[in-house]
Amino acid sequence: MLKRIFLPQDRMPTQWYNPMPDLPTPLAPPLNPETHKPITPDMLAPIFPDSLIAQEMSQERFIDIPEAVQDIYRLWRPSPLVRADRLEKAIGAKCRIYYKDESVSPAGSHKPNTSVPQAYYNKMEGVERLATETGAGQWGTALSFACAQYGLECVVYMVKVSYEQKPYRKMLINSYGGTIFASPSEQTRTGREMLARDPGCKGSLGLAISEAVEDAATHDNTKYALGSVLNHVIIHQTITGLEVQAQLDMIGEKATHLVGCVGGGSNFGGLVLPFLPKKLAGDPVRFIPVEPRACPTLTRGEYRYDYGDMARLTPLVKMHTLGHDFMPAPIHAGGLRYHGDAPIVCNVVAEGLCEPVAYFQTECFEAARLFLETEGFLPAPETSHAIKGAIEAAKTAGPDDVVVFLYSGHGLLDLASYDAFNHGLLTNFELPQRDIEEALKRCPVVE
Repeated sequence: MLKRIFLPQDRMPTQWYNPMPDLPTPLAPPLNPETHKPITPDMLAPIFPDSLIAQEMSQERFIDIPEAVQDIYRLWRPSPLVRADRLEKAIGAKCRIYYKDESVSPAGSHKPNTSVPQAYYNKMEGVERLATETGAGQWGTALSFACAQYGLECVVYMVKVSYEQKPYRKMLINSYGGTIFASPSEQTRTGREMLARDPGCKGSLGLAISEAVEDAATHDNTKYALGSVLNHVIIHQTITGLEVQAQLDMIGEKATHLVGCVGGGSNFGGLVLPFLPKKLAGDPVRFIPVEPRACPTLTRGEYRYDYGDMARLTPLVKMHTLGHDFMPAPIHAGGLRYHGDAPIVCNVVAEGLCEPVAYFQTECFEAARLFLETEGFLPAPETSHAIKGAIEAAKTAGPDDVVVFLYSGHGLLDLASYDAFNHGLLTNFELPQRDIEEALKRCPVVE
């Protein structure tokens, strides 16, 4: 039995897959927050380079990966597909379980799949500085790595609760040459206003996005980079699903269950969307997005137009949302605390093509510990949600089934979270329905 399936490097995909032409219903356009009319490319120009704006709106099914991006991808790509046979035995699974190991990247997660092309396209258009937000720090680490490859300055606004929980992430970002601020910060008007209202605010991804967008909009040499949600980010991440297809073909396997954790949707979307054409053609493969019960965007959020950030600086996008000023509980899966999700992912969820589920953080940490004991590797808290989802799927799967999940990041810089779990200090939180309803009242009404 093959344990690790390696795709030859000369078979690494040279194009990304763009799911937009294949969506069963057209993607709802982003809207100008003032006029509620569809935005035009020039409206995005202050914060994004032209090449990424073109990808954001592209209807081409495949987009060439620049050779300069492929060259950096080859530092870790193609990533291995791994048979989790010891985990199978531990849970008594009849099926086979595989995981796509994205923890082998220099930044330790799947995030460089988009940080590298984003840095490249900005560099090609003369940008000198990139501003971004980060939740758990995976995206901030990935972008600081990518900026180091192209000689760009990188400024990161990290959600304060994660900034305090995960000190080694900020150390790694600094080591790559990035500058990092805890959000809310004193660096922006948005941050200062929040601190004036709530000096003890622990932050949110929506707030950190506002700070990063404001930073980009107020510096002539700066653009904004986002690690999830946007169409071009999802497109870049499809390299994972494309490689999984090729690796399964190599060993004569066919996926029946595809599982990924969901915060903004980039890792789940990157894994499953290359399988969308087959699913629409009748393949019964199941798409299973997994999220925290403390931030249940897909399972309990409303599918409607909302802002992508707390300060309402971004366009309105149609997505499942808990409300743009949602302030999450300080769970340790910091990358999964976003109030919305990628419009592309929400589109296929709304079409009934996905089966979203939500779990408490202690359930996911227990799954992570089982994975560590059986497979030997420590997952990121975000990844533990995918592991929990894969285990639950495998329990009812049959001998002909193949469960594949995205191992989106390692947990070697998340040891404080595991220490808290090991000492019984983690608590579960389920978002009250009244809080969701109250937050949704403040969402814009789009006719």
